[in-house]
Amino acid sequence: MKHAGCLRVAGSRLRQQTNQTVKEELFTFPYSTLGAGMIILPTKDPKAAAVSLSVLSSEGKVTTSGFDNLNGNKLTFAGETRMRTDFFGFTGHQLVGYTYSNKEFKSLDQRLGSDVLTGSLQGKMGSWAFYYNFDQYLYEPTKGSGKGVGIFGRFGAADGNPNLVNYFFSLGLRGKGIMACRPNDQFGIGWYYIDVKNPSLSLTSVTREALRDEQGFEAYYSFAVTPWALLTPDIQIVHPAQKNVIESTGSGLSRQSINTATVLELRLQLLF
Repeated sequence: MKHAGCLRVAGSRLRQQTNQTVKEELFTFPYSTLGAGMIILPTKDPKAAAVSLSVLSSEGKVTTSGFDNLNGNKLTFAGETRMRTDFFGFTGHQLVGYTYSNKEFKSLDQRLGSDVLTGSLQGKMGSWAFYYNFDQYLYEPTKGSGKGVGIFGRFGAADGNPNLVNYFFSLGLRGKGIMACRPNDQFGIGWYYIDVKNPSLSLTSVTREALRDEQGFEAYYSFAVTPWALLTPDIQIVHPAQKNVIESTGSGLSRQSINTATVLELRLQLLF
């Protein structure tokens, strides 16, 4: 998986800021749960293609073994296919995945009234998510060297209710060792956009909207001070999905808007 990992370094940093929102399949695929799966390798080369299928409990809890939560109406079904490509004579990968849960979730659209007082919020049966990833070298002087310039991207779609995410897009460019005098330098630039489903929370004639679509941008350049020491200036710009936050003041509650954030950082990485 050397080539794929090489091209995904920039994307992984970009997604750290919005991990819970971007990975829309996590809504149906708990981090910690009980299940079973299988991997199919259709070719002699295990790196050329792989298919994975799994069935898991949708009730994942890190504090339990999971056996007490097994229920045929609370299952997640997942499938993923990944294959290596050689478009333009350069290394690349394509990945397609899908998840579905038959669990009953709480609907995002609620009318706040007697239902809230009694705790009987409206349910929504099932949730699904689809995602597609790719990475592709556009310039690769030597196959297997991990050096060159390539693009990577991701598209995701989900039901929008009960999942907050409707669609997700990302696209980026990454390179390493493109200058002979700087063989270990790396750089990356990436952008993402999340189409967010705004929950409809209505009380009499008033409807509040707390969310909006989110997007972000990141760019970095890693200077190889030595082959084992990387100094990386980085800039991230995020326009968050959350519109505002309610704060308590001496005179009551105050609604504060959340604006676009710009983060500048400098990292030093030592490789052992």
